[in-house]
Amino acid sequence: MAVVNINKEFYNKNFVEEKKTGVIEFSAPWCVYCRRIGPAYNKISEEYGDKIIIGQVNIDEEIEISDAHNIDVIPTFMFLKDGQVVDSIVAPDSKAKLNEFIDKNMGL
Repeated sequence: MAVVNINKEFYNKNFVEEKKTGVIEFSAPWCVYCRRIGPAYNKISEEYGDKIIIGQVNIDEEIEISDAHNIDVIPTFMFLKDGQVVDSIVAPDSKAKLNEFIDKNMGL
């Protein structure tokens, strides 16, 4: 599955109302590091996309979501479970770090 572009409506429906589990990357098109980690995150979506939501919030377009989570540095990845942020990681340097972050929070 592809990385889902998350807007306010998607966020509210899936994470607030339905309390689904997922990983959200807060990023922006102008962020060089976000573009660098992008291919790894796409592979993550292929590996985990059938189990959890793998999404991305453009902080320039979805200011309300990024402000609600006090995003100061991008890329920031947040793991949500039962509608709550349970963990986050800022600027991981490899796909392995993302896998470790997700597996830890999924209890794998």
